[in-house]
Amino acid sequence: MPKDNSIKSVLIIGSGPIIIGQACEFDYSGSQASRSLREEGIEVTLINSNPATIMTDEVTADNIYLKPLTKKSIVEILEKHDIDAVLPTMGGQTALNLAIECDKSGVWKKYGVKMLGVDVDAIDTTENRELFRLKMEELGVGVCRGETATSFLQGKEIAQKIGFPLVLRSSFTLGGLGGAIVKDPAEFDNALKDGLHASPIHEVLIEQSILGWKEYELEILRDNIGNVIVICSVENFDPMGIHTGDSITVAPAQTLPDTVFQEMRNLAIKMIKGIGNFAGGCNVQFAVNPENDDIIGIEINPRVSRSSALASKATGYPIAKIAAKLAIGYDLHELKNQITKNTSAFFEPSLDYVIVKVPRWNFDKFPGSDRRLGFSMKSVGETMGIGRNFQEALQKACQSLEIKRNGLGADGKELRKQDEILYSLENPSWNRLFHIYDAFKLGIPFKTIQKLTKIDKWFLEQIEELLVLEKEVEKYHIENLPKELMLEVKQKGYADRQIAHLVRCLESEVYKKREEMGIKRVYKLVDTCAAEFEAQTPYYYSTFQEENESESSDKKKIIILGSGPNRIGQGIEFDYSCVHGVLAAKECGYETIMINCNPETVSTDFDTADKLYFEPVFWEHIYDIILHEKPEGVIVQLGGQTALKLAEKLNRYGIKIIGTSYEALDLAEDRGSFSKLLADNDIPYPKFTVVEDADNALEVSKDIGFPMLVRPSYVLGGQGMKIVINEQELEEHVVDVLRDIPGNKVLLDHFLDGAIEAEADAICDGEDVYIIGIMQHVEPAGIHSGDSYAVLPPYNLGDLIITQIENYTKKIALALETKGLINIQFAIKNDTVYIIEANPRASRTVPFICKAYNEPYVNYATKVMLGEKKVKDFKFNPTKKGYAIKEPIFSFNKFPNVNKELGPEMKSTGESIYFIDDLMDDYFLKIVSERNLYLSR
Repeated sequence: MPKDNSIKSVLIIGSGPIIIGQACEFDYSGSQASRSLREEGIEVTLINSNPATIMTDEVTADNIYLKPLTKKSIVEILEKHDIDAVLPTMGGQTALNLAIECDKSGVWKKYGVKMLGVDVDAIDTTENRELFRLKMEELGVGVCRGETATSFLQGKEIAQKIGFPLVLRSSFTLGGLGGAIVKDPAEFDNALKDGLHASPIHEVLIEQSILGWKEYELEILRDNIGNVIVICSVENFDPMGIHTGDSITVAPAQTLPDTVFQEMRNLAIKMIKGIGNFAGGCNVQFAVNPENDDIIGIEINPRVSRSSALASKATGYPIAKIAAKLAIGYDLHELKNQITKNTSAFFEPSLDYVIVKVPRWNFDKFPGSDRRLGFSMKSVGETMGIGRNFQEALQKACQSLEIKRNGLGADGKELRKQDEILYSLENPSWNRLFHIYDAFKLGIPFKTIQKLTKIDKWFLEQIEELLVLEKEVEKYHIENLPKELMLEVKQKGYADRQIAHLVRCLESEVYKKREEMGIKRVYKLVDTCAAEFEAQTPYYYSTFQEENESESSDKKKIIILGSGPNRIGQGIEFDYSCVHGVLAAKECGYETIMINCNPETVSTDFDTADKLYFEPVFWEHIYDIILHEKPEGVIVQLGGQTALKLAEKLNRYGIKIIGTSYEALDLAEDRGSFSKLLADNDIPYPKFTVVEDADNALEVSKDIGFPMLVRPSYVLGGQGMKIVINEQELEEHVVDVLRDIPGNKVLLDHFLDGAIEAEADAICDGEDVYIIGIMQHVEPAGIHSGDSYAVLPPYNLGDLIITQIENYTKKIALALETKGLINIQFAIKNDTVYIIEANPRASRTVPFICKAYNEPYVNYATKVMLGEKKVKDFKFNPTKKGYAIKEPIFSFNKFPNVNKELGPEMKSTGESIYFIDDLMDDYFLKIVSERNLYLSR
């Protein structure tokens, strides 16, 4: 049926700040849904408290409310706007829970708002573990034997009845919170207690364990008249027992016999039709017994999910965009395929390539945390690799992780201790994939690896095959490596660096050799239909084959480097900057080319840039794209540390860096050179020195004086930073830093105890400087800026201090010959402003300031970088009313045994924005009263 024309305005609920289990994939789906509805002439109002998103930007919706996701905020919006319908399926569990709360309290009914794309009964059925179990039994779908407990005593009785091992799943929680695998009665009491507390309705499903079974997901779209299509089948590399967000996943499913797939598909359709009447995206999870192919239904998410973003990027099928149109009444056959532009959306994508997703963890930020993976998700981001085969895609995903590895193996970093490897295989953590490779390399038998991991033999054989290939390559030197072998190893996804390690030479020698052999990357289209129909969308991945499907145009073009996988210290805020960089460059008449490997983001949407290369932000891949596309230059200052780290190589290879020069970027990172620049400009900074060993550190500590801030250079999010107060602590920490980051230089700064911290962001064109915002941190110096509450504008810095901050910001920006954005951090003590550091790039705080002042500063900065505009060309008109507070959000509930203490190393996973009219606001007074509560060293 055609769309419902009575719907003139829709409210979209966002997912709030980024937490483990709910990340920027919902910025992607919310942004896509908003654009989709606006295409239909519908007015879109959007609520979300996350300032770092594209979703909360004027380019996305008609009315944006940066407010807490509460019933009170919803009512405020409904009082102001005539809203016809609400779409709650694009904002994860947060949006769904809020929509249900509003439904149950009669808010939607009172204001005449209908819920789109979801059925409240369907949510209840899928989220309430007992209702789900009963419904599946009614539909004839196999489920685990289990019962629901709403009290501790009831839980104990159920456990006794079913017997161990057991799986616990909390109702209405996010990212598997409260879930656990319990192998014996000793662990059960605590797990049950945690599960009951984690569930908002204090309900836990206790069921038989199916650990070791194979796990699959089907990503599905359904319309109002019951048409259903499977967009993508996803197979978990890891068997049951690890949350899908923490599992390596592969699409399409690789080891699923067609008969079992068809049965699974039929069950999924039966399940979706059986839980209620709704139109939109849906994710269904299954477990399959590897012994006899029995299928069990695990869960249904009747909304777009984390997997929807992955499936969209895997297939090129924009699930959220189509789901939004289905929600307003369209049926699948009435819509066009967005990739081919001339076939129907009512078809199931067919892939002639393989996708591998590898999660990205940050356990190093939480010392003492339980690093074992289980039903409660712990990863903070993910990377995706696209290849013609599983091995190529796996290597590319590993190259994208940014964990100081060059891919899977072939880098000399393998673990060689048999007992540690065997423990890791049986007790999975973030590095089990690498330890499977290490196990094969050490000669641990295949049967033992399979028995301990329960990973399907096909996947293990694929990794074992890589070791066989490596042994063959190692027989040669670069001069006599046969062409067929070079081609084979490149087709398996190996980087030149890995090959260089195997044949004992330099990366550049491998590159030169394969160029001589004519072994070059070609680019293939992601086209949803295995090339059966011509695709119109320029969305590419690389491989080593004959035909190249990416034609380079004669237009003037710019490459923007993305920020790779989300992690603590570098999150969605850099994706925001990249997207705005793309839009600004387009406005200046450039063809825009985006390179990124994060499937959750708006920057990797196939119609954000003119061309998207879904590739690792890894030198070899970038260099080949640059040679193919021949851009005017590359923008590195929008993609965080990921992009910035590549500036040195770009400079060395004579590739133009757009905006601030490599020399200035490097000078700001080099503490000695930067301090000389400060001294030459009469700008104060804390006493410091640079050391390379612990002996040297103890010698110079007397001159600097304790307390002292110890930190490695060139790191992200304060990694490895610590405040030390005596010689013993200094010695221990310097030794630790040099062990973890060999060859690094260690900076020792005198720590300004009790100082106030502030930071400024500015745009500079080399001649003029415009300060876009000055923020004052609520917590004292010593807590990382990303973990501090920060207030814009400052709330109690006097005119003298503000003037010093403004003068120093302008002086530093000009001295570094900045072209674009710069962030400078300050410590204020005894009315003196000291410089802590300067980052001549987009910072974490830029999106926050853009939202608080309602100005597109990244757009302006990109035009300055491109030389298209000068600072004086812009009419700056910030909306300054009251104060905006940046509130850090933590995911400590994922690490219950870790103390909630803060220091120089960043731990927050996201942030929200909160507006107040004056400093007597209760919210602000509470923050200030707790400013010292979590400070630690």
